[in-house]
Amino acid sequence: MPRQPLYEQVIADVIASIKSGALQPGDKLPSISELCEQYKASPTPIRLALRLLDERGWIEVHQGKGSFVAKNPPR
Repeated sequence: MPRQPLYEQVIADVIASIKSGALQPGDKLPSISELCEQYKASPTPIRLALRLLDERGWIEVHQGKGSFVAKNPPR
């Protein structure tokens, strides 16, 4: 089975944390640099994952403030 692209793994991990309740609406996600360190990755796949999570309604990205769990994430 081919390995899942890193950005998809990040997306799956964030969604799983939201669904499990580990991340609540309004919670701040780790910074891009913290996520890079956690996943041992460059910023490119992390930014892609955050952008896709934002487009899909799971998180809200606020320029200069960070990424936060959306008030009403999909279920």
